[in-house]
Amino acid sequence: MTSRARRQPVTEQVDDSAELVERVAALDIGKATVMACTRIPHEDGRRRLQEVREYGTTTGALLALAGQLHELGVTLVVMEATSDYWKPVFYLLEAEGFTCWLLNARHVKNVPGRPKTDKLDAVWLAKVAERGMCRPSLVHPRPIRELRDLTRYRRSLIRERTAEKQRVEKLLEDAQIKLSSVASNIFGVSGRQMLAAMLDGEGDPTVLARMAHGRMRAKIPQLREALAGNFTSHHAFLLRMMLDRIDGLTARVEEVTARIEEQAAPYARAVEQLDEIAGVGITSAQELIAESGSPGASPRQGPLRTVRARHPGTRLKQAPRASRARVLASCAGGPGARGRRRCVSGGFGSRPACHARPGRRGSRRRSPCGPR
Repeated sequence: MTSRARRQPVTEQVDDSAELVERVAALDIGKATVMACTRIPHEDGRRRLQEVREYGTTTGALLALAGQLHELGVTLVVMEATSDYWKPVFYLLEAEGFTCWLLNARHVKNVPGRPKTDKLDAVWLAKVAERGMCRPSLVHPRPIRELRDLTRYRRSLIRERTAEKQRVEKLLEDAQIKLSSVASNIFGVSGRQMLAAMLDGEGDPTVLARMAHGRMRAKIPQLREALAGNFTSHHAFLLRMMLDRIDGLTARVEEVTARIEEQAAPYARAVEQLDEIAGVGITSAQELIAESGSPGASPRQGPLRTVRARHPGTRLKQAPRASRARVLASCAGGPGARGRRRCVSGGFGSRPACHARPGRRGSRRRSPCGPR
C-alpha cells in the first residue's frame, strides 16, 4: 500500500466561538466624518454588544471618540488606509494609548453582493479584526515619519528646480542661444555669469565668451558662435524670473537638507554603511533609511541588514523589497562597474553585478537589475 492509502482521516473538535479580541473598535474614515463600530462582550458572556456612532474629524470630536473608547475598555482600534485621512486619526488615538492597526483595504474587502455603506463597512471591519482575520500594515514611528516627509519634500523641490532649469534652456533655444550645446552645465560659474551679463544688457558674443572659466576657456570660439542670437527684452524678463525661482528653490533645498541631517543624526552609522555601496551617496542613503524605517544597519536586525559576500572585502547592505531594486540598480550602474566585477547579494548567495550571457553572435554584458 502507498503512503497516501495508509493515511487515516483525523476528526477533531474545534471551538471557533471564542473571539480573539474581546474589545475592539473599527473606524471607517472619511474626510469630514468617522464611522466608529465598537464590539464588546455581553453580560451573559455569550453574545456581543455592538454600537455604531458617527463622529467628526476635528480634534475635539476625535478626543470625544477616544474618551468613549476608554470608557468601553477598547484595547484594539483598526482602520483602513483611506488616502491621507487616516493619519490624524491614527496618530491621535496612538497618542491616547490605544493599539492602532492600519489595514490594507484589499485584505479586508467586503463580501461581494452586499450593500456597501460606511456603517456596514465599519461593522464588517470590526468583525474581521476581532476574529484575527487581518494583519496590520507597517506604520513607522514618529522620527522616521518626520525624516521621510523631509526627504520626500526635498525630492519634490529638486524636481521643481530641474523643471525650471529645463524651461531656461528652452527659453535660450527660443532666443537662438546655443549655450547648452557647448557647456555641459549652463548653471555653473561660467554659465551663470554669462546669463547675468545678458540680463544686464550685454549682447556682444565675444565679451560673453570671455567670461568662461577653467576648462571652458578652451571653448571660447565655440562659445562665441553659440552666444550669437536674438536675445530680446521679453527673453530677459522671463529669464530673470526663472533664475530667481531657481535660486529660491536652491535655498529651500539647502534648508531642508540641513534639517534632514539633524533628523538623521541618530542613524549616522547606517548612513555611513549605505554610503559604502558604489553608486549610493549620502542623499540616497538618507532616503533609504527614511523609506525603510531601519533604526540601524546592524547584521540581521531591522529592515536593513548587512550581507557578507563570498569574496573578502565585499560587503553590501540589503534593503527591504521596496528599496532593494534601487540599491541593486545603484550597484550595477555605479562607478567602476565596467572595470571590475563586483558581487551583490539577493538573499540567496552572491552573483556578479554584471555577467556575460553567451549568444550565437557574440556575448553581451547585462545587469541583473535590468537596463542601466
